This record gives sequence, structure tokens and C-alpha cells, in this order.
Amino acid sequence: MTVVESPTVHDGANQAANDNNTPAPDISSALDLILSAEDDNIEDRVRRTERLGIVVVVIMAIGLAFAPALFVALTLGI
Repeated sequence: MTVVESPTVHDGANQAANDNNTPAPDISSALDLILSAEDDNIEDRVRRTERLGIVVVVIMAIGLAFAPALFVALTLGI
């Protein structure tokens, strides 16, 4: 008969999967991650985000306009 050693138990290995006693994170808001006191170029970041949003909306509009036409063309075999 051979002796089988039990695996080493890690810190959270013996806690239940639904343990609600985890420590709260230090960051309370997503804005704390983005904005900081030494960030001087917030305007540039906002401008780039606005441009990206406009580009995404334009691409979505083009896709919604041409997707039905492409579907009909592929269905009819044109």
C-alpha cells in the first residue's frame, strides 16, 4: 500500500465558492481609474473618445444600410 500525500492548501482553497467576505477594493469608482490629479490632457482624451464614437456610429450606419442589400443580392444570386 502506498502513501498518498495531500496537496498543499493555498490561501483561498478552503473557502466556499460563494464566500461574500472578500475585502472591498480600494477604488470605489471607474472614474478614479481614468481621472487623476496629474492628468493635464483630459481635453485631448475626450476629443479622441468623441471622434472614435462618431466613427463607430458611421460604420454601424453603413453596415445597417448595406447588410440587407448584400443579403438580398446573395439570396437572389446576383
